[in-house]
Amino acid sequence: MMAAWKIAPALAAGCTIILKPAEQTPLSAIRLGQLIQEAGFPPGVVNILTGYGETAGAALAAHPDVDKVAFTGSTEVGKLIVQAAAGNLKKVSLELGGKSPAIVFPDADMDVAIAGTSSAIFFNMGQCCTAGSRLYVHKNVFDKLMQGVADNAGKIKIGHGLDPETQLGPLVSDEQFKRVTGYLAAGRQQGARVVTGGNRVGEQGYFVQPTVLTDTNPNMSVIREEIFGPVVCAIPFDDADLDRIARTANDTTYGLAASIWTRDLGIAHKLARRIKAGTVWINTHNFGDPALPFGGYKQSGWGREMGYEAIELYTEIKAVAAAL
Repeated sequence: MMAAWKIAPALAAGCTIILKPAEQTPLSAIRLGQLIQEAGFPPGVVNILTGYGETAGAALAAHPDVDKVAFTGSTEVGKLIVQAAAGNLKKVSLELGGKSPAIVFPDADMDVAIAGTSSAIFFNMGQCCTAGSRLYVHKNVFDKLMQGVADNAGKIKIGHGLDPETQLGPLVSDEQFKRVTGYLAAGRQQGARVVTGGNRVGEQGYFVQPTVLTDTNPNMSVIREEIFGPVVCAIPFDDADLDRIARTANDTTYGLAASIWTRDLGIAHKLARRIKAGTVWINTHNFGDPALPFGGYKQSGWGREMGYEAIELYTEIKAVAAAL
């Protein structure tokens, strides 16, 4: 999907492309390259280049013959790409990290909110830039929602990623496994309470239980930093002041996405205007459509993919004036 988001608009704009997949997941990109060959694309229009980010990726980002870099990944690497692009001032678009809030009001349909906020964080093992990793719930429904999300977490079938019955597969690598379990350890040490999960699954592989944390505070690393795993921090609120709720939701270096759960669309749209995020969902999370521009505020990136805006990433504006 990430490859298609880059390749499709670039081809539509008439560009040639070098696609460098993440070193952890090159095989799907190589297969895509084979299909492109079979489809009869002219040689050199789409090129698949595997390699490590610090070598192959860095060389591409700095190369003077590359006119544009479109990157999906971490904010840390995105900053390195910006530095590398300074050599020829190439255009850069960045789809980076997130710490997306899901905000549940007391009038929300609880069945919808429980299912939706569970999926928001546990989808793709939480390895999703828009994962709903900060869950703000009104105190009147906090216990009910927590019980529902915890019950859902306990029912998720964890297993091999290629088993069709698996609902939660492994994390992508040992490095990511250590990162996620390190955040869990830090959260416990800083005083967070584990409602459910919090441990690895089995003795082999990179499996982590879907985890819900409470008793957190805004200074904890599990609140401030992107974990990129199946870990959500749940925080109660008792406020009706939308400005204060928005300030809490916006208290992050990121601004990729957010979701609002309420039956009152007036409240939802008023809050959506106040939230600094590229996408705000109402009564759903992780919904996408090719017509909707996607991207982030602040350190979640530059530019918008999908929609008409995606074509603008791969074109230049030229003004021609003639005296007649």
